[in-house]
Amino acid sequence: MKAFVFPGQGAQFVGMGKDLYESNAEAREMFEKANEVLGFRITDLMFNGTEDDLKQTKVTQPAVFLHSVILAKTLGDDFKPDMVAGHSLGEFSALVAAGVLPFEQGLKLVETRALAMQKACEATPSTMAAIIGMDDAKVEEICASIDGVCVPANYNSPGQVVISGSFEAIEEACAKFKEAGARRALPLKVGGAFHSPLMEPAREELAKAIHEANFSEPICPIYQDVDAKPHTNPEEIKENLIKQLTAPVRWSHIVANMAADGMTEAVELGPGKVLQGLIGRTCKEVAVSGMQ
Repeated sequence: MKAFVFPGQGAQFVGMGKDLYESNAEAREMFEKANEVLGFRITDLMFNGTEDDLKQTKVTQPAVFLHSVILAKTLGDDFKPDMVAGHSLGEFSALVAAGVLPFEQGLKLVETRALAMQKACEATPSTMAAIIGMDDAKVEEICASIDGVCVPANYNSPGQVVISGSFEAIEEACAKFKEAGARRALPLKVGGAFHSPLMEPAREELAKAIHEANFSEPICPIYQDVDAKPHTNPEEIKENLIKQLTAPVRWSHIVANMAADGMTEAVELGPGKVLQGLIGRTCKEVAVSGMQ
């Protein structure tokens, strides 16, 4: 069985999507429609901007979404997933690719999400850190022992969990993880504490937009980040998408569940190769590839 998977924020690079724009008329039309919907030429920033341009949450999220979704759309009949999943922002790409949301509506939701998250980050300065070489249970135990906001945010693969919270709490946690024998406890250069309670203002703002959107049944099950389970019911998908901003991304659990349900091949659509690496470390028997 074949899965298509979609990357999240952090996979972006200058020049992303440019070859697609120049070589495919359908892709070019979709990129230009996105420029119109967003009210600025995001393609200029994607193709010829700077790394700093692309690091802005309000640019990064639509850019990664566009690259992934347009790739899926241009595959035509070759896009025949048995299952789909997306890492954080990538879940929106997966939903549009699987027919749950129309392209423009999905883009508008991503724009709303990006602006709401950027606002939340500016209101409460916060950060994240990667913990390498420690099992999930120990990560959860140490996070729970820290005063202040400090929670697991991304279960990426066995032995790799990203934590999220206030600067002070994350600094204290990193010291504790090193004492406990973690191979690395590495603060990340990110704009804020994604997938933590500090994103609650953004969650409330996004919830309103999601409730107003029209969700359809997907062409195949989508394994959602909040519970790592397959879903096809549009109302369930909506509620899980709303919860996602303040809940951890259970990516390693998604990969394990898809493999248990018969996944033999996974194709990553979008910038970078992050998900290919995570899937390879989680389930070595699954054939992984990607398209950019």
